[in-house]
Amino acid sequence: MSPFLLTRTLPVDATDAALRADVLDGLTRQPKTLPPKWFYDAHGSDLFEEITRLAEYYPTRAEREILIARAGDIAAASGARTLIELGSGSSEKTRHLLDALPALHTYVPVDVSESALTGAAQALLAERPGLSVHALIADFTRPLDLPDSPGPRLVAFLGGTLGNLLPRERAEFLSAVRARLVPGDGLLLGTDLVKDEATLVTAYDDAAGVTAAFNKNVLTVVDRELGADFQLDDFAHVAVWDPDNEWIEMRLRARRALTVKIRELDLVVTFEEGEELRTEVSAKFREEGVREELAAAGLRLDQWWTDTEGRFALSLATVD
Repeated sequence: MSPFLLTRTLPVDATDAALRADVLDGLTRQPKTLPPKWFYDAHGSDLFEEITRLAEYYPTRAEREILIARAGDIAAASGARTLIELGSGSSEKTRHLLDALPALHTYVPVDVSESALTGAAQALLAERPGLSVHALIADFTRPLDLPDSPGPRLVAFLGGTLGNLLPRERAEFLSAVRARLVPGDGLLLGTDLVKDEATLVTAYDDAAGVTAAFNKNVLTVVDRELGADFQLDDFAHVAVWDPDNEWIEMRLRARRALTVKIRELDLVVTFEEGEELRTEVSAKFREEGVREELAAAGLRLDQWWTDTEGRFALSLATVD
């Protein structure tokens, strides 16, 4: 079997410390916020997988359509010998790229979940006996120390996850990626596109209530990990389109005035009836805006591909 290396760049207690910091900061500010990364415990990940199969939720299908149709073009344009995937998860979508990259030597999946990385690596190595996999347990929003690997290197950031970052955070993230690239390397970026409000809101507020359960799961995580006493029925799931910022916001709206105790933080949080806790921003993009954000980070947009309905885009950028 081909080499498999697993490197931990996060301290073992980094996740606990980050959750404590995010909850303390987010629930003591106005308006209250929590980062979307805390949706994804095991149950939250299962719920998201269910969301991707819903009729209302188009981004996963649209991106997969582009990957299947354009994997050969991406391979030809990048010539990548190393593929680095940020937030790799199960690496399921990446298989289309792996199959299309004839010169690929090394795959570097980056994720905070050790179990997701090892499971994906075992499956990939069983299918691809010539591939070298060097997995990183890391938070891609922090500076990354990438392993030595042959170039050209292609960094893949798929799923529209860029949209979960606020504009300043996006600028910092793209600049950090650029700092780790050399001439000949590239960035493959997935971005959901601006479209009509009804389609967008429905994608984040499905009729079956799966997204509502996913949204409320962040409260379950805080209850379990920090000894809080959130009651899920006290909150309603809300998805709204912000036309000025061109992003969807997911929120949890208090159904009544209530008080929540978070034992591990020695914190008491009050909510007024109707008060909202923002749990996710999901920005939608236009080609020119993506081009400008990449250029500001020192990257040049070279290729732009969309699905047949123009709902989602993959772009390939190189060092400017």
